[in-house]
Formats: sequence, structure tokens, C-alpha cells
Amino acid sequence: MTQQPPVAHVEWLCSTPLMDLEDSALRLRVQSLTQLKTTRRAKVLAVYAYVKRLKLRTRMMRRHRTATEVLRAGGGDASEKATLFVAMLRLLGVPARMRQVSLRAGLVHGFDFSLWRLERPVVEAWTGERWAATDTYIFDPNSMAAARQRLRNKGLEYLHGIHVRGASTWDGLGDAYVSGHAPEHDARALLPQPGTS
Repeated sequence: MTQQPPVAHVEWLCSTPLMDLEDSALRLRVQSLTQLKTTRRAKVLAVYAYVKRLKLRTRMMRRHRTATEVLRAGGGDASEKATLFVAMLRLLGVPARMRQVSLRAGLVHGFDFSLWRLERPVVEAWTGERWAATDTYIFDPNSMAAARQRLRNKGLEYLHGIHVRGASTWDGLGDAYVSGHAPEHDARALLPQPGTS
């Protein structure tokens, strides 16, 4: 029997303009990824692995793409991959949300542009007991391997927001961050807000 989320978390199961949960292509993809999985955690990890494998593609932001558009494109930037991941979790009946966090200046070393801070989307999924957070879905395996190799080659601890000892995968139960610890939170509210994004 599926455990029902607390009433306070039901809002994190909603469809939004970006998370077009009624789209049949999105629903079918989630079903095909999880149909042979017997536990809630196995289903969560199946959609996580799928989103993680999608190519990380930086693009000039014209507008945010919907979860279905990201699915059809076969990849996207960090926020777009987060949108797809949250939508897929919600289709599984798992309350999920995205929070924009700020990485401290020391963590953004290696980016080709000069920023005091960099925002990164962290996805939080309700495990039945707590919100478990991760940003490890952002980097596809090839991107992560290349970043880790550059860290080793340059003798650095941090590069592109990745710590040499940061997590590269998520277990679906606890928190896992590529920076090695919870990123510094800014003052923003959780995004997307229920019913608005």
C-alpha cells in the first residue's frame, strides 16, 4: 500500500504550467521506467537515474521549458533537468519540489564567467519521513567524470561547483550534494511555488 503524504505536502504533487503532468508522453515515460520496480524507492531511483543520464546542456535562457519539452529535447540545463525530475517524482505520487540555492564564491571556481555566486536548483523529495535533497541529478556521468578529472589534473578541491569528495549519486533516502555539503541557501522561497510554475 502506498503511504499517503501529509496534507501539508499534497500541494507538492500538483501539476503546474512547467510541470505538465497531464501530458501522455511524460506519463508513459515514467510508467516505462518504473513498471518493473516493486518499491517506492526503486521507482524514485529509476526516474532519478533517467534524469541524471540526460545531457546537461547550457543554453541561453529564452524561456523555461516544460517537463515534456525537456523530455523531448533529451536534456537541458540544470533548472530544466530539475523541472523534469520533480514532474516525474510527482507522477509517482512522491511530493517533490525545487529550491534555488546559492553556491558560495569559493565553490564556483572554474566557470568561464565571473560571478560572485551561482544559483543551483536542488530537488527535494518527500521520503515519507523527511525531505531528502540532491543536486547530483544535474551532471550526467560523462560531465561528472570530466569535471572530476579536471579537479585531479589541476589539484583543486572545487571546480564547477563540484567538490573532489562531493557525492556523485543519490540513494533516494538522504541528502547528496556534488559540492560535498548543503549549498548555502539564499532568501528565496521554495521554487516552483505550488500552482504557479
